Amino acid sequence: MAAIDELIEQIDNPVLRERIAAEVRRVVKQKKFGLVFEEHLPERTMLYEVPVKRGSIVSRNSDTSDLYQVLEIDGDRATCISKSSKEQKSIPIAELVSVAEFGEPIYPYLEPLDSVENAPDSGLWHTLIEADNYHALQLLDYMYHGKVDCIYIDPPYNTGARDWKYNNDYVDGNDQYRHSKWLSMMKKRLLLAKKLLNPKDSVLIVTIDEKEYLHLGCLLEDLFPEAKLQMISTVINHAGAVRQGEFARTNEFVFFAMIGNSAPSKMIKEERGKLEKIHWDTLRRTDVASKRGSSKGGTAQFYPIFVNNETKRIESVGSPLSPHEDIGRVRPREGCTTVWPIRKDGLEMNWGLLGEVVLERATKGYINVGKYLPNEPQKYSISYLTSGKIED
Repeated sequence: MAAIDELIEQIDNPVLRERIAAEVRRVVKQKKFGLVFEEHLPERTMLYEVPVKRGSIVSRNSDTSDLYQVLEIDGDRATCISKSSKEQKSIPIAELVSVAEFGEPIYPYLEPLDSVENAPDSGLWHTLIEADNYHALQLLDYMYHGKVDCIYIDPPYNTGARDWKYNNDYVDGNDQYRHSKWLSMMKKRLLLAKKLLNPKDSVLIVTIDEKEYLHLGCLLEDLFPEAKLQMISTVINHAGAVRQGEFARTNEFVFFAMIGNSAPSKMIKEERGKLEKIHWDTLRRTDVASKRGSSKGGTAQFYPIFVNNETKRIESVGSPLSPHEDIGRVRPREGCTTVWPIRKDGLEMNWGLLGEVVLERATKGYINVGKYLPNEPQKYSISYLTSGKIED
């Protein structure tokens, strides 16, 4: 860097010297590993309520692909010059809308359009804002800076289809800057979202598919370094959407940026209009009539459950033991803890489900492995959802 600084000092033009020095400083600050993309100034915003007059920058209704400057107004028509082709045209004013370029000062405001009140005595209220999301987020920041608990974003997936506009045109699969433009669009909105979120306890949720999930993950890591970041899969089509020459697509992805104390909570259900915590039953039978060898459960429900020591999940179950077989003869599984349904007083009980049912429900999240209990006969507490709870 010292040699570069010396070369920059040899530049006679002071303006050029400072510009080059500033650009070098910017490049040096960039990460050598991670997400690197062009910063684009993309969107233009249509200002429908701003009157079209001489000197206005306008476009044809909702098409901002070409901008015009109004030279003259004669009655209900405007003489305009194209900013790209420099061609002059006479266009009806009714077909024109005023436009602001990205970065120009815009002062958004909320205008109430309608309201619905189904419970006049309730203190709860909700607001639906229909707007360009960038400017809506800017406006919300004035009122709710650092106060929002949850933001859910369902952005355009940048699939290459004509599904979203950027830089005043559709971004398709042939655009060499399509990832860069998409990331610029996302970065600007995610930075605004970060200002709104409560730094002590909040979560940002973003859905995406396989086209941009890698880039989005890197961007979130860069913008939310203090958050616990996790990506999960969500099934959207059990049958699978067929893609020519590719695997069928059954899922999308959801990123969770958990900030502060935010964390997943246990499932809840609605009952009689109230949200209640779901009750998980203990998988080990509790009544003495269900002890090992009794007629209740027979011999089929006394078997070992193998819990993976790292994932803390059920990896497999062993074969049931007859009433006279010693549990010591069961070989341990590598990397697993063997769990038997044994009470603290040493009484051997039965599990509440058959082994194959335990495996099936475990894969669906209906079995919960609790705390590790090294000093007790049953090394892990295990609970499950009954068929009735699952149906609910």
